[in-house]
Amino acid sequence: MKILFLADGFPPEVSAQASRTYDHCREWAKNGDEVTVITCVPNYPYGKVYSGYRNHWRQEETIDGIRIIRVWSYMVPNKGVFKRTLDYVSFSITSFLTGLFVTTDVIIATSPQFFTALSGRTLAFWKRKPWIMEVRDLWPDSITTVGALKDGLFIRYFSWQEFRCYNAAKKIIVVTDAFRKKIISRGIPAEKISVVKNGVNRQQFAPMEKDSRLIEKLGLTGKKIIGYIGTHGMAHKLDFILQCAHKLDNGTNNYHFLLMGDGAEKANLLELKEKLGCKNVTMLDSVPKQEVRQYISILDICLINLRKADLFTTVIPSKIFENAAMEIPILMGVEGEAKEIVEHYEAGICFEPENETDFFVKLAEICHPEVQERLHKGCMRLAADFDRQVLARKMQQIIHETI
Repeated sequence: MKILFLADGFPPEVSAQASRTYDHCREWAKNGDEVTVITCVPNYPYGKVYSGYRNHWRQEETIDGIRIIRVWSYMVPNKGVFKRTLDYVSFSITSFLTGLFVTTDVIIATSPQFFTALSGRTLAFWKRKPWIMEVRDLWPDSITTVGALKDGLFIRYFSWQEFRCYNAAKKIIVVTDAFRKKIISRGIPAEKISVVKNGVNRQQFAPMEKDSRLIEKLGLTGKKIIGYIGTHGMAHKLDFILQCAHKLDNGTNNYHFLLMGDGAEKANLLELKEKLGCKNVTMLDSVPKQEVRQYISILDICLINLRKADLFTTVIPSKIFENAAMEIPILMGVEGEAKEIVEHYEAGICFEPENETDFFVKLAEICHPEVQERLHKGCMRLAADFDRQVLARKMQQIIHETI
């Protein structure tokens, strides 16, 4: 089968979307499908072209049996609304035009960003081919929840377009059970929606010894390292984490917070760190995907956090799976389905989002040696059940049954 996949992020970018798309497409190609991915020239999150690439109209390469067509887009850093919207729209247009000339049996478009889904829907209409909508976030709900845009004519218009996409797609694949329930509640038939959750490439992320040279380089020898590695966005409420770290910076403990990544809130967070004078916080920029595991290896505790909002009870952060695969106990401020998974496998301890008192209590609890030993075993069980190779084959079967 010939599969055309539209995604605005792909390796060497290091986003969760890029990793999921690459791992799935690689598995499909290995299992005999002919996979073409139309994506941007790598530039996330700074809006600058990666070394070795140029922002041309079209360029091709092959990675692990996957045909990659990179198209021109308007590039901006991952912050702000208006310019990023232009970025998204530009890829929607160039991916559509390029896709017209690619032979395929089925089109898959992944959202967010939502304009990619619009490209997939329009492309399917003109090529008279079925299309599958992969939903990794409920957009535009997510941008109103974090306050990036207020509900209004613009949001109502795109909510209408979202519903049109759900109706037009031959199949909808979502990443959480909660997403499925939400879309069904909008009148979409249940049999049209399948769940393929996020997972982890266990060949890439596996238990390893702490990188002692990296610990020494960062000046963290003897510290209990609590690490957040990922996007510093409006949804992640990392100012709450900095405020907590500040209150723990009293010389009576050896906690040290390591925040690594980039995003729309990074500059504000750096400013807040300086204002608070946090000596127990180190903030680093993103590193290439192949280096991420070295940083995960030095963590004593993986920190996962989202702001307190009903919408975020429906999401499952992908960081859960990578850290579990490396047997790093999880301290998580997320409720809903993600909390159910972590607690079911005993892979971590959860605190109420944005509740400082509960955060301090759960931090003390997770540092207890007996608790740590139990959570290490739970992480192993969780990672085994969310192996991305298995999940990719599940999605591949759904695609074949759909066509």
